[in-house]
Amino acid sequence: MRIGYFADGPWAHKAFEKLIKDESIKIVFMTVRYDKRDEALLRLAEQYSIPVELSENINSPDFIDTVKKYNADLFVSMSFNQIFRDEIRNLPKQKTINCHAGKLPFYRGRNILNWALINDEKEFGITVHYMDSGIDTGDIILQETYPITDLDDYGTLLKRAYDGCADILYMAIKRIQNNEVKVIKQSDIDPIGMYCGMRGEGDEIIDWNQNSREVFNFIRALCTPGPQATSWISGNKITINKAKLVEGAHSYKNIPGQVIGKTSDGLLIKTGDTILEITEYTYLGKIKIGDRLKNHE
Repeated sequence: MRIGYFADGPWAHKAFEKLIKDESIKIVFMTVRYDKRDEALLRLAEQYSIPVELSENINSPDFIDTVKKYNADLFVSMSFNQIFRDEIRNLPKQKTINCHAGKLPFYRGRNILNWALINDEKEFGITVHYMDSGIDTGDIILQETYPITDLDDYGTLLKRAYDGCADILYMAIKRIQNNEVKVIKQSDIDPIGMYCGMRGEGDEIIDWNQNSREVFNFIRALCTPGPQATSWISGNKITINKAKLVEGAHSYKNIPGQVIGKTSDGLLIKTGDTILEITEYTYLGKIKIGDRLKNHE
């Protein structure tokens, strides 16, 4: 099977390693992101003598004419950042597929692992689907789910997703190659689904009026390698990387965001219902009991 590989990031590196080992699969060209080029993928392309085709607009007539010459059977998108319009999407005889780290038809869109943690999900999914004119709306080829526990955070989910995406993508390609695909329409699972927008600057600020469970989920959703959750104490920024629920903590009214105690591991912060222990944070200064963590400088 001849593949055109549109890719970026560690997900794509892992998948490349699996694909390149299969002698029945040939990556005939590779396209990386135009605005922020993946140097590791470019080195792999050079190592394996794979042509690289770059374009600011993959839907342009010039780019389509360029990739036609490779006579690819299938286009594969892995963390690529351009929309595939009808002409390029339908160019290969086996069309175009995408690997998405979300349990479609839920969690379409961007920053899915972060949103899954924020929403207190107990599992996340990885889906390989055919691409259509929508965003993450095409027919499902293969989907797997993975559990989320309170010990998980963005870092652990990301690591699991890197390996999972490579495995699921490879299995989906083999099903296509062997004519074993039985697609599932997303509307048959849920007629509406769910879309998540891309997170941006300012979305890392903690709302201490939320309950402890919600703040705990928010902090672990943004931990490294994410931007980390943020508050301010007397106008000075504090970034929080890890937190811990306090077992048996009582719900009571007080000032959300106030430091109400210290432990051997960190700080006890009042939330909208109980208290939360902050166990890993960065702050240039001394923090006292009674200080208030606020959502602005």
